[in-house]
Amino acid sequence: MSKIYSYDVVVVGAGNAALCAAISAKENGASVLVLEKGPEQKSGGNSYFTDGAIRFAYNELKDIRRIMPALADEEADLLVMPEYSTSDYYNDLMRVTDGQSQPDLANQLVLKSYETIVWMREHGVEFELNYDNQSFKQDGKIHFWGGLPVKTKEKGIGLMKQLFARAKELGIDVWYESQATKLETKNNQITGVIVSQQDAETLVNTKSIVLACGSFEANKELRSKYMGSEWEAAIVRGTEYNTGDGIKMALEIGAQKFGEWDGCHSIGTDYNAPKVGDFKKPGDIFKKHSYPLGIMLNKDGSRFVDEGADFRNYTYAKYGREILKQPDHVAFQIFDAQVRPLLRKEYNLEEATFYQADTLEGLVEQLPVNKEQFLQTIQDYNNAVQDGDYNPSVKDAKGTEGITPPKTNWAMKIEKGPYYAFPVTCGITFAFGGLHVNPNGEVLNAAEEPIKGLFAAGEMVGGIFYKNYPGGSGLMSGAVFGKVSGSQAAKYADAHENATIN
Repeated sequence: MSKIYSYDVVVVGAGNAALCAAISAKENGASVLVLEKGPEQKSGGNSYFTDGAIRFAYNELKDIRRIMPALADEEADLLVMPEYSTSDYYNDLMRVTDGQSQPDLANQLVLKSYETIVWMREHGVEFELNYDNQSFKQDGKIHFWGGLPVKTKEKGIGLMKQLFARAKELGIDVWYESQATKLETKNNQITGVIVSQQDAETLVNTKSIVLACGSFEANKELRSKYMGSEWEAAIVRGTEYNTGDGIKMALEIGAQKFGEWDGCHSIGTDYNAPKVGDFKKPGDIFKKHSYPLGIMLNKDGSRFVDEGADFRNYTYAKYGREILKQPDHVAFQIFDAQVRPLLRKEYNLEEATFYQADTLEGLVEQLPVNKEQFLQTIQDYNNAVQDGDYNPSVKDAKGTEGITPPKTNWAMKIEKGPYYAFPVTCGITFAFGGLHVNPNGEVLNAAEEPIKGLFAAGEMVGGIFYKNYPGGSGLMSGAVFGKVSGSQAAKYADAHENATIN
């Protein structure tokens, strides 16, 4: 064992949740060390790859302007910003998780969301309006919808740049290429952590540890073990370093598993996206989230989900697994010229894979599908489309009749060329299974008692998301539980120090 180090708080991980924990611990008087498994040029965890949308409760436009002080009066006067209350947020969370989200954790996330956003702004994180994906123009005004009007400036890249800059300003130490491998305890109390660095081991003595190093989504074996063998085929959308290390270390000292261990956040992503997140092409550029405007078919030529069941904010995190279930784990999003201009920006990037033809027959000829059934399904869909006013900014109830699955909203006939097919597969973001923690971020053992000095945040918190999640809640959960666990870890360390002295 090489030189021994000592810190009040050690944070394992270096994404949004981890750095929020580190900053929170530091401002509460603790000496803080951050351990990043990857090299500096690949730091930032999954947060680095996010689109930056972050969901929080707010009352009026003035709440939004508080975190965007540069928003001019002229611009603000054009905005229609519906209130998104704490009850709205809580109800959305419960609705999409079928009521399974643990109320104590859900309430902590929702009730602490706005104050945490303000706190992040005070520490240098900049926000901007999410015009592209969450607003529409009508009668000279810009109307926001869906409870997700804000994103971090420069997406996840900007978020992590700003958090790392703040950590440096505060004097927080960050060790790169430093993997935490074992938690040291005595009498059910954290005493240190073993860190592997270039084949050498280092002991870091500490009074409290915050585990914020992600779930196990980048570990093919654990995905297969807990979620099913088909998940070996999933693309990892984010960092390659989220392999379940923190969960493993916590379980070894008696932490309790919690949450939906066979569930995850997964999306439809470009079929030719990298197998793991590419730090040279950061940002969420491979997703394909305009499926509510078209239809999705598998290789057999069958539809398999209600593309218009709800706004994409509330369906995209579960439809990835439905794509994974299809033959060869692939589906094709089909659009025509009527909706092509409405598709999100990711469809226009050079990285986007697509097929195009002036006729449906010409399009299908290019695809590795059951061509006859593919065309028949589109014809059946067109025949089932009902009359009504088409409006993609609201649930327009323009649906289908007589087909299964139905399309509940935004059903428009696919009948005007050119026609487009975008092949998609399943990309996993993070696993929903994690550790049992209380609202203060304390990790609990099998008796549901805190393991003294051990806290967790971010993806490692089990019990919040089941089956699905409201878009933007992952970043918010990471920040809320990061801030809470960091402050609690610092207070625990201080109390432990005082107890030791006394």
